Amino acid sequence: MTCAVLSIGTELTRGELVNSNAAWLATELTALGFEVVELDTVDDDRSRIVAALERLASGARVVVCTGGLGPTTDDVTTEAVANALGVRLARDEVSLELIRRRLEKFGRTMTETNAKQADFPEGADILPNPVGTAPGFGVRIGECMAYFMPGVPREMTKMFLDQVTPRIRALASNNLHQSRMRTFGLPESVVGEKLAGIEQDFPGTTIGYRAHFPEIEVKVLARAASHSAAREVCERATAEVRARLGGYVFGDADDSFAGVVGRALRAKGWTLAIAESCTGGLVGHMLTREPGASDFLLLDAVTYANSAKARVLGIDEDTIRWHGAVSSEVAAAMAVGAKRISGADVALALTGVAGPSGGGEQKPVGTVFLALARPDGTTDVKHRVFPGERLQIQTLASYAGLQLLRELCTPRPAERTSEIG
Repeated sequence: MTCAVLSIGTELTRGELVNSNAAWLATELTALGFEVVELDTVDDDRSRIVAALERLASGARVVVCTGGLGPTTDDVTTEAVANALGVRLARDEVSLELIRRRLEKFGRTMTETNAKQADFPEGADILPNPVGTAPGFGVRIGECMAYFMPGVPREMTKMFLDQVTPRIRALASNNLHQSRMRTFGLPESVVGEKLAGIEQDFPGTTIGYRAHFPEIEVKVLARAASHSAAREVCERATAEVRARLGGYVFGDADDSFAGVVGRALRAKGWTLAIAESCTGGLVGHMLTREPGASDFLLLDAVTYANSAKARVLGIDEDTIRWHGAVSSEVAAAMAVGAKRISGADVALALTGVAGPSGGGEQKPVGTVFLALARPDGTTDVKHRVFPGERLQIQTLASYAGLQLLRELCTPRPAERTSEIG
């Protein structure tokens, strides 16, 4: 069963906002068993909205739309849908009262611009919005069911899950099943080479890739006579993908690299301290974005200046003077110092040249030293040279540091070490 996603909003067509709604909806629709055949975006223009709806509805069984349901003059989606259907707008008193109550809850007074959000194409199926003022609605366009939701992601996701999904689940052909795996450490071309032939070995499967620097997501989509058959094929193909990529697969679709590392530290019962220079706190930021970081993270010291390395971490100034701030000796001293002053079981340190200036013949831009002070009292140092511009180097260095922690918690064969940088 085919499905299309239509995103409405001039802020999208001008590039002022990233269209995260379309990607999320496409993923959810695929999981429901729909074949998503098109993602379209149109600005806040009545005639172009009508044209997009008519075109998409002629080729898809379901169309889900976001945007243009607000109170301002450029929110014209509802009017455009009524025009496409050749019906008038009708005000829904129940929706109007809910909008009024929500506005009063926040100390606001109902205005006519707010009230227009209770207007719907005559005969529409109204979708309540418990977390915003813009209800959604559904209509039939020929043989197609079309659903319209707010563009605010929080409102859209709740409405889709609570209101739209129950209405369209039975329409899905339900003969698809997809798995998604997240990898780090291999370029996309190498991942593709390692997975060559899987589609032939498992008929009905399609392998897809999505590069989201510095990760590569691998998607296995299986199509069969029934959902159970598709699931069985998908699971076998997914097992083969995992076998071929080994430890480069760090998690499933909803996992983050930092989250996986955090869970590994908690499983070991270890606490962590970090000393960062060239990454400027990025490692700590990645870890603390994940819930539960306080279970293991004791310290994240951004010792950017040499004086901070000496005063905060207790590094001998002669060590910095003789070897330079970007050196294996200083990286090791940073890790040992962070472990000592925090009392953590493990400490990670990073120092390097992120650029664009500061590099030289011996230590070019991209040079990073990573040190890991282990629970047994030993300290390991890795020397890497990462490609790219400043932010790319900082991101790769942060991932490489987290990778060291992951490997410490869950050792894996040496041949699976990252090939990036």
